[in-house]
Amino acid sequence: MPSTFLRAAAVAAAFLPALAGAEPLSFNQALSLAVQRSEAARAGRAAASSANEAARSAGQLPDPMLRAGMENLPVTGADRFSTTRDSMTMKRIGISQEWLSSDKRAAREGAAKAMADREAARSGVAEGEARLQTAIAYLDAWYADAALQLATQTEHHLHEELGAARARLAAATGGSAEVLQMTVASGMAEDESEEARQQQWAALVALQRWVGFRPDAVAQAPSLAIPSEPDYVSRHPMVAALHREAEVTRLNATVAAKERTANWTWEVAYGQRTGYSDMVSFGVSIPLQVAPAQRQDLETAAKLALVEKAEAELAEATRAATADYRTLASDAERLQGRIERYRTSVVTAAQQRTAAALAAYRSNQAPLTALFEARHAEVESQRKLLALQRDLAKVQAQLAFKPLVQGGAQ
Repeated sequence: MPSTFLRAAAVAAAFLPALAGAEPLSFNQALSLAVQRSEAARAGRAAASSANEAARSAGQLPDPMLRAGMENLPVTGADRFSTTRDSMTMKRIGISQEWLSSDKRAAREGAAKAMADREAARSGVAEGEARLQTAIAYLDAWYADAALQLATQTEHHLHEELGAARARLAAATGGSAEVLQMTVASGMAEDESEEARQQQWAALVALQRWVGFRPDAVAQAPSLAIPSEPDYVSRHPMVAALHREAEVTRLNATVAAKERTANWTWEVAYGQRTGYSDMVSFGVSIPLQVAPAQRQDLETAAKLALVEKAEAELAEATRAATADYRTLASDAERLQGRIERYRTSVVTAAQQRTAAALAAYRSNQAPLTALFEARHAEVESQRKLLALQRDLAKVQAQLAFKPLVQGGAQ
């Protein structure tokens, strides 16, 4: 209950800056909330904590065994079931201890610590996935808002042009066809605004899944630092997880090899007799590994085969992560080039066309429909540019947030 309360308090404290004064939710706030609320990340942290506690006891000796009993109790004759009449009857109490060598205990402790590191890496993977999905949802919400603003601006311009067309019709300087065309265009713009508003709402609801509430607005995301290829590959979730898995299998194989040497068990016992001297017994139990080639060696070979399997999976994951980085980096580079070319050759030209159409319309050298067509072409070019920028931002988010956080579990 206390831990649940503390988590709820931490999340509530993170909400306050976004809720006070209806400020837009910032990018860093969204990432922080997502990590705090992620149940997968909480499960990973719990597993890592459990593995750490287990690792602390892995290098200890087994608990000693308390042994108590009765030896040579008569069961027939006149002395049957008597504990005091026969000199051979003895009450015994003793203690035994299985002994593990220091190098065997060190190997077990090392394997347990490797398992703890593996669970910590899995926890980092869960947190990284929460950050990545939140970043993508945040970018979708911001670009959906930008698309809504663009649609709203277009709707406003068309309302103005419809008013101007009606004024021209009233002054007998325009025709009804022009008014009808502007009416249709205005209605279509209103519908496009509603569609953009619907998409913005859906994007904010998708973001709510990660941050816990639906924000009224989001602030623009900061520029993202793109890692280098070696850094990306080494901190890729799958590579990091399999790297830890390979380390676990290697240390487990070491433990199996140490088990080739049997554990001795020491025992000391005290025997009490009635009317005769008490006795002390001591001894050692040594397992006889009569067929190590059919038992211990096979177990070691099985562990070594798992090492080879883990190393092969790690190599394959490294290749996949390298290809993933190169694909994303190539996409980012190509999108950046497309954006620059499209802005220069299309958007700028569309803006110039609109400016020329507006000047011609104001000087009665072009009809209102020409201005409408120019503005419509400009809006479409801006929408395409916005879509390209959104695609680039999402690719950059994958490059920046798919790797595990620096300093985390690796």
